[in-house]
Amino acid sequence: MEKFNNIIKNVLIFLVVFLAINYFMQSCQDNDKELLLNSGNFIFTTTKTEYSRTKIVTLNIENYTSETITIPSECPSEPFNVYRYEQNEWIQKISTPALNCENALDIEIAPEQKLQIPYSNWNNALFGEMGRFRIEFTTTLNGEEKTFQSNEFTVKKEGIFSQLWRGIFYRPIYNGLIFFTKVMPGHNLGLAIILLTIIIRTILLIPSHKAQKAQRRMQNIQPRLEEIKRKYKGDQQKIAMETMAIWKEAKVNPIGSCLPILLQLPFLIALFYAIKGGINPDNSHLLYTTYENFRLSDININFFNLLDLTKQNTLVLPLIVGGLQFAQLKLTTYKSNKGKKDQPKNEMAMATNMMTYFMPVMIAVFTASLPSGVGIYWGTSTLYAVVQQLFVNKSVDGGSKNNKNSDVKVKVIS
Repeated sequence: MEKFNNIIKNVLIFLVVFLAINYFMQSCQDNDKELLLNSGNFIFTTTKTEYSRTKIVTLNIENYTSETITIPSECPSEPFNVYRYEQNEWIQKISTPALNCENALDIEIAPEQKLQIPYSNWNNALFGEMGRFRIEFTTTLNGEEKTFQSNEFTVKKEGIFSQLWRGIFYRPIYNGLIFFTKVMPGHNLGLAIILLTIIIRTILLIPSHKAQKAQRRMQNIQPRLEEIKRKYKGDQQKIAMETMAIWKEAKVNPIGSCLPILLQLPFLIALFYAIKGGINPDNSHLLYTTYENFRLSDININFFNLLDLTKQNTLVLPLIVGGLQFAQLKLTTYKSNKGKKDQPKNEMAMATNMMTYFMPVMIAVFTASLPSGVGIYWGTSTLYAVVQQLFVNKSVDGGSKNNKNSDVKVKVIS
């Protein structure tokens, strides 16, 4: 308990220091803001001076004038004029992808307002070639037409790891998503997401099954490990020896639960990003020649007329995904807490208990902030993991009981 109190004390000290520094920085920012406001500046810059071809070029805009500035929607064209330096002159680049412009609106920037505008829908078409670029914006300010010019920035070739990531993981999974969407009735994106998620989870079933079994065994021997810590308190060498003996007896390797998870991560992360930006027309250059004639605009983004998979769902879907995540965590940690209600909880048990309730809330908030298509993927993947965990628990716990019964029989015979 003393360790837990020390953790709480350190957290409180950190919060006090953080709030003090934040207050100081906020005071400085307020002074800087007042100077900028008085200067009448309109800041129009990119977030970086150098981008790789796979990174989204994003503009920082800050209005420190006294007027509200309007950026008119020119959908499907890019929001500002983009120029590339070619043959000793600046040449304008133009892109008009097949975007749905029904809900496109002008952007208004009030005095003191800041915002970022990414080129998500035009990035490859405009910045797919390496070179020097700049962006311009013309508007009326104080009755006069003014042109604001961003800083120059360069686009370079992506690194070797980025190329490997895209070639080995992202692009094949992205094309798999398009394939299943193409063959689904009505090109239904939601059904394609569910099917692709199940297929990838099944391909990764063996490593994930090993990881879950290792985690379950670790949970089962946790009470014995805590007993050793209490029994040999202060004798770290003895604790280490006894812990190794228990690991060997239970056939548990702590690394065994981590390595299979690490093997899965690249595939699951690639699947996440493929779904997140799956129907962005700017990604059409990633399609294999087999699908290059398939129009992304033909994809049905309505999931049984209940969800628009390109928009956020802030209530029902987050609750479902959060509930499934809670069920998975409870199945993972249930054994270690069973029958221990009268015993004082150790720091690890308390941290695990907090995580069981904190993680689902965090995942629910995360789901609410992203397109519903990502929520469908997350819910399907978690449901698959819940069913898998049920089988793992039955297998591991059943095996543990059989081993105990065998031990008892041996003792009686001897």
